[in-house]
Amino acid sequence: MTVPDRLRARELRPVWLALHERLSSGRPVSRVRVTGLADGQQAAVADLLGLDRYPGASITIEVSRLAAALGGLDVRAVTEEIAGPLGDRRRRREERERERTALAAWFAAHPVVVAEPALLALPAARAGRDLMERALAVLAALPAAGRPLAAVAADVTGDPHALDDGTRLSSLVLKALSTLYDVPAPEGAQARRALWERAGVACDALSTTALVAGLRPDGDEPLARALRVWDGRASVITLAQLHDTQGLRVRERVVWVVENPTVLALAEQRFGGDCPPMVCTSGWPNSAVIRLLRAFPRDVGLRYHGDFDGEGLRIAAYTMAKTGAEPWRMSADDYLRALAGRPPSGPSSGSSSGLSPGPTPGRVTDAPWDPGLAPALRSHGLAVPEELVAECLLADLAAAVSPRSGRSRRCR
Repeated sequence: MTVPDRLRARELRPVWLALHERLSSGRPVSRVRVTGLADGQQAAVADLLGLDRYPGASITIEVSRLAAALGGLDVRAVTEEIAGPLGDRRRRREERERERTALAAWFAAHPVVVAEPALLALPAARAGRDLMERALAVLAALPAAGRPLAAVAADVTGDPHALDDGTRLSSLVLKALSTLYDVPAPEGAQARRALWERAGVACDALSTTALVAGLRPDGDEPLARALRVWDGRASVITLAQLHDTQGLRVRERVVWVVENPTVLALAEQRFGGDCPPMVCTSGWPNSAVIRLLRAFPRDVGLRYHGDFDGEGLRIAAYTMAKTGAEPWRMSADDYLRALAGRPPSGPSSGSSSGLSPGPTPGRVTDAPWDPGLAPALRSHGLAVPEELVAECLLADLAAAVSPRSGRSRRCR
């Protein structure tokens, strides 16, 4: 297309730039506002449009009038010829929105996120799929059982420096860990090291421990022999001991996993030498606990119970995702029964519900094993610590110790 030189005049360039901006919006354009016109530019615009006076520093030009002044030339074509190819911001916005929607759907369906819904709080759209894929791969590999950060990075990404301080991947993984643990994002090198250690990276293999009871594994490995010597009494196993263990062969078909040491202590007190095999996570399971739970044979079932609160649900999801454990009395119905079983409030408590005041559940994220549990917690706004349902848990353990003994009432 040939554009006359008069239309290319420098004084008319503000008109074409304003048109270029408006036409690139992707929306229909019937008029355009041109501002900041100097005297010479006002004269050029007046000549172009056939005005009988200068328009002033600003003018709104009807596109139809401009088209008539171009003598049959297409306004869009002239604008592109003078100011460059037109964009389509509306289409680009729609494409970006489709990309964000697709990324959000992919992220929400990723197995790591499905298993630990607390991760939905991460800014997947801002991170991008490639970076998020690598971050989720790192999260899937944690806890790291004491391995150095460079070794974890090499194992997962092939680059030992991929998780170095200051990299985007390192920052995103630390953000994910702080989201999971519901702690502030780490500020400073010391806080970042502490968060990595909590995830089992370069942690102390002697001070990282797991509390157990009722374990009498077969075999001649040192740990198996030591646990048999203790004859099922409560014991502490270090990560270093687990490094030297190929596996723990137990005769029982179920290992019971609890969140709080008090429950394990009550079980040992109740059953003594008959205590069934139990592992306590002591809150968030460290790398020793996860390694221990993974050391049991595949045909041994893991049953997990924890607190009915926001963090308890996140701990449960994490433990189940990392070990294959199944929920034990952790359904919405179990929570509602536990609420109904709370002690009645005193006459001065002021509680209209008849329940004694109790802790709130805090930030509640979804429970993958029961879609109704998180809404129930949010609706009632009360947490139920694991210790308050200890008698029900002990009843299940009693049945596991001696199904026909009838020595402990089963909870309904």
